Amino acid sequence: MNATDRDCGSRTIELIRDVRAHLRYLAELGATHVEESPASRDLLKEWLERAHSLSTRSDEHARGLPASPREALEATVEEETPKEEEPMASKRRASAETRPERAAEQPALFGDLPLLPAAPPIEDSTLDDIRADVGECTRCKLHRSRTTIVFGEGDPRARILFVGEGPGAEEDAQGRPFVGRAGQLLNRMIEAMGFRREEVYITNVVMCRPPSNRTPEPDEIATCEPFLFRKIRVIKPDVVVALGAIAAQSLLGTKAPIGQIRGRFFDAHGTKVLPTFHPAFLLRAPERKREAWEDLKKVRDYVLSRSRSEEATR
Repeated sequence: MNATDRDCGSRTIELIRDVRAHLRYLAELGATHVEESPASRDLLKEWLERAHSLSTRSDEHARGLPASPREALEATVEEETPKEEEPMASKRRASAETRPERAAEQPALFGDLPLLPAAPPIEDSTLDDIRADVGECTRCKLHRSRTTIVFGEGDPRARILFVGEGPGAEEDAQGRPFVGRAGQLLNRMIEAMGFRREEVYITNVVMCRPPSNRTPEPDEIATCEPFLFRKIRVIKPDVVVALGAIAAQSLLGTKAPIGQIRGRFFDAHGTKVLPTFHPAFLLRAPERKREAWEDLKKVRDYVLSRSRSEEATR
């Protein structure tokens, strides 16, 4: 083998090492698949062209390579991809099958932006930290028609957190949640449970009023709900009461109608979540108030039992 052949072989090996190094980098980031994008296709094309150019410079060296440059690259993928132990692989497959639908929607690994590890959840000390981050929010189109951001109010260490859908006209005008007719009914429901409004915390999935009180759209919910989840982590309530379908579906990551899931405890966001009817619905269908009251009695009894248990261990 002459010097040209040796140079060709060493450069081919260097190229394959570059590919292997990139595969290791992806594995360290937790990548399990690569979605094609214009950038990734261009990168693969460049690798293949370089491998083809190098492999054809020497017939002698080419005979020692796989049938094509693409096979050479695919061989490095199979060789260098870490093999999982079977129990761990099974656990990961089972975990993927039980994730909520929204969690399965992953962005492409390659694109115009560089790959970065997923950011950890933001850990806030107080609700004021979250409110400061919200600022004069313009993250979604709801800011165009709102009067005020309705962040939420109540005891920052409340045992019960009520979550509604979004502000209405009165809430938008005053900057407070549940102050209209539905809010007055909610106040009576809270008092019937043996609590005062000041002892619970009340907020909504979206913090800006949708035009004409329409249902919040998926992109608006997706923009605002991370702030709701951060509130839950700060308040650490015993129970989150999801008022209506939008709140329940957001908190539980489900598309199930409220009639199918109301009155049951679910584990989510580090606490219990119980869906029930929205007070605005109860104003239109007062015959369903008895069902809502049965739901709230479950919340009351659960909170009181936890309170007694904590006192007994002191």
